[in-house]
Amino acid sequence: MNLTKLLATAALALGLATTAMAQDKTKVGFIYVGPIGDGGWTYEHDKGRLAVEEHFGDKVETVYQESVPEGADAERAITQMALQGADLIFTTSFGYMEPTLAVAGKFPNVKFEHATGFKTAPNLATYSARFYEGRAVQGHIAGKMTKSNIVGYIASFPIPEVIRGINSAYIHAKKVNPDVEFKIIWAYTWFDPAKEADAATALIEQGADVILQHTDSTAPQAAAEKAGTVITFGQASDMGEYAPMPRVSSIIDNWAPYYIARTQAVMDGTWESVQTWDGIGAGMVGIGEISNAVPEDVKAEALALKAALADGSYHPFTGPLKKQDGSDWLATGETADDGTLLGMNFYVQGITGDIPN
Repeated sequence: MNLTKLLATAALALGLATTAMAQDKTKVGFIYVGPIGDGGWTYEHDKGRLAVEEHFGDKVETVYQESVPEGADAERAITQMALQGADLIFTTSFGYMEPTLAVAGKFPNVKFEHATGFKTAPNLATYSARFYEGRAVQGHIAGKMTKSNIVGYIASFPIPEVIRGINSAYIHAKKVNPDVEFKIIWAYTWFDPAKEADAATALIEQGADVILQHTDSTAPQAAAEKAGTVITFGQASDMGEYAPMPRVSSIIDNWAPYYIARTQAVMDGTWESVQTWDGIGAGMVGIGEISNAVPEDVKAEALALKAALADGSYHPFTGPLKKQDGSDWLATGETADDGTLLGMNFYVQGITGDIPN
């Protein structure tokens, strides 16, 4: 064989090897509702993506698209990711449920995972965290620390996940402070710093000295910091840059172990469509460091509550509890079943105002 043929043969072999190596890589995609720098929800999901890269090294390739609106734009983005050869796609917002289901039907060989939804298919799984456990801890601290007895709550959309959080926080604030009142503003967005700041300011003007949020930016933290005497809690991410005040603790979403496990399942050929809903005990929900702005006795009580939630000895929705209209819901000692929680569309007794349609 002459030198030219030898080089050509070697180049061909190298090309085939490179192609085989590329094919061996598992391609994992992520669709985000906000920017990866939001400091909250999307930031934590992207930390999970980076953990996948670190864990698997050159065995994986990850791709992502940020700030994808919920609706038709989402279906186009998910479709494009599937066409580009993704083996596994995580869609990370509730409003992606129908688009994810539609695309999954068109790409039966691609595995899909939808965060916070409830619709599945043979190649579509769902996953979420029991954020309401973290809300119980926040509610306890809020009830203990408010001086005005008014707690403000910035809500995103009137879906069960958000309503559960409001109810859990209120129940636990009310347990330690019978005079507490919740004022709720619906922002109708997951991420809009201007709207979130306006909502926080409006709540502060209504007398709230504690702000809870189920939106993704740090804008409410900044608004509270400006007010000077208002406390807040980090949402989805630690938001520790605002500690020790106004941010006194946080709910932290830890997606990395789940993303690593599900990627491994695709690699192993063991992936199945399942519904995962984990909380503090499993490590999917974390409680950020409670700052020294919180009195030591309140901190100790909050950590004891966290421990009881983690080991399952306490459930945030334990009777006696009534619905907002005064009707009985849970008898003494009775706990809410997951089906009711997943479909929650009512406030508990004591919360004023209506849930928007």
